[in-house]
Amino acid sequence: MRRLWLAAALLLLPGSGIAAQGRPENLLPQSDTPSRKVPTQKPAPRKPAALPAKPPAKREAGAPRLAWPTSGAVTSRFGAQVKGLANNGIDLAAFAGMTVHAAAAGKVVFAGTEPERFGQLIVIEHGGGWVTAYAYLGQVKVTEGQKVSARQVIARIGKSGEARRPGLHFELRKGTAPRNPALYLPIRL
Repeated sequence: MRRLWLAAALLLLPGSGIAAQGRPENLLPQSDTPSRKVPTQKPAPRKPAALPAKPPAKREAGAPRLAWPTSGAVTSRFGAQVKGLANNGIDLAAFAGMTVHAAAAGKVVFAGTEPERFGQLIVIEHGGGWVTAYAYLGQVKVTEGQKVSARQVIARIGKSGEARRPGLHFELRKGTAPRNPALYLPIRL
């Protein structure tokens, strides 16, 4: 019997026998900057500070080409610490009823309710050990075993599981190891 278990922040992929830990939350980023008094005189204009150079992320061999699963803004980033645990995906703000699309073509390996944390959940296998997970859904539009194409509607946004407001929790994994989906998604303009 194939089983996918997403409870207490564990994701067990079918046939892997290994669980990966993490805890997604829908939290808006908090500012660490203390408030400052506004000067009475206008300061001289300054050039914007250059962002530190960051080496480009390399795509892992065999990684699927992803599309954004919905159009909402990122409300919680990969790796954000919440109650001492890292977010294993990204959270996107959205309105109830908005569509959720498959980020890449693949086969649905789980479509249903995960009662502990993620509510309505879909997991799609993309080959080579790559999977994407879509959680906190309102309505699932696919079934286990179904093949889906990239950008196919697979669900509607809702508020299930631990979600406090409508939104989408989205994960990318290689086997059971979470990957930062933002590094594999196209840049939004």
